[in-house]
Amino acid sequence: MTEPSNQPEVSPVFFPEAQKITIKQIAEWAGAEIVRGDGDLTISGVVPLDAGVAGTLVFIDNPKYLDQLTETHATACLVSKKHLEKVPEGVIPLLAKEPYRSLSKVLAKLYPSAMRPLPATSERGVSAAAFVEDSAVLGEGVIVEAGAVIGAGVVIGAGSVVGPNAVIASNCQLGELCSIGANSSVQHSVLGDRVIIHPNVSLGQDGFGFAMGAGGHIKVPQVGRVVIGNDVEIGAGSCVDRGANRDTIVDDGTKIDNQVQIGHNANIGKHCVIVSQVGISGSATLEDYVVMGGKSGVSGHVRVGMGAQIAGVSAVHEDLAPGGRYGGVPARPIREWFKEITMIRRLAAQGSKKKEN
Repeated sequence: MTEPSNQPEVSPVFFPEAQKITIKQIAEWAGAEIVRGDGDLTISGVVPLDAGVAGTLVFIDNPKYLDQLTETHATACLVSKKHLEKVPEGVIPLLAKEPYRSLSKVLAKLYPSAMRPLPATSERGVSAAAFVEDSAVLGEGVIVEAGAVIGAGVVIGAGSVVGPNAVIASNCQLGELCSIGANSSVQHSVLGDRVIIHPNVSLGQDGFGFAMGAGGHIKVPQVGRVVIGNDVEIGAGSCVDRGANRDTIVDDGTKIDNQVQIGHNANIGKHCVIVSQVGISGSATLEDYVVMGGKSGVSGHVRVGMGAQIAGVSAVHEDLAPGGRYGGVPARPIREWFKEITMIRRLAAQGSKKKEN
């Protein structure tokens, strides 16, 4: 006799299917132009190029996938001018200046529930299994899930969600429409509006401060805060230490990936992008629009200029000028780094030939 399986017979669906939308509506959302075809046709989903079938929307941005574009059977494709001629007949080209950004606007309309983390359960309001201090102030529509702890004097703005087992420590402030992921810890922190904190994030814990000496290392009290601006997103497992004698700041619109460490007194500007496993040491400054690739790092008291881009696995030990592209250890202008790598490869190849001879 066959034993019953514990596996579900049908794969779970985590987001509802998109409603059918006309190509005209898609073009309006995307800020795109219908180059040819019937704008009254409908699509009911967005899929990768190689999965494109009738009734779906695809996009092309990376030339690596041009072969897939020529073979797609999707109803419509978001495409830039440089790839427009590659869109096959029978597929409606939607001409967009930046197809990927246009796609994000369409997806936000089709799947609004995916724009911020969802509550873990269907329970609304404050769970009976949560603990909320009497002096805490919760705005309209706030959800506090089971196991969460809200400390004394906490203020949480309207529409915010505090996930299961998250802790909002005394006197912290959260703006409106914030999402605090499961098992996250927020202390000594002030958050703006629409901040997204994914699971297992820690905000406002001690900065790593010690007066070191031969007789032992003396702990230096960390008496600053963490101040998070509006529309900041912080990925799972990341940590932002509170300041030692001033605030640690992450300014408006900055996006931080999983497993990132930001040290005490760091000042992160507006709309920075910080990829996974980056480490930013204490009192470092990133000006607005800085991009840091994965596993790169910035030493303490270093300033990275506005709009600078740092390649993955690079180490920044000195101030970097605005707008440049940098890479290597230590980080230097990327063309210089590439030249050095090329020279090292040539020298290595010459050495190998000599050994063979």
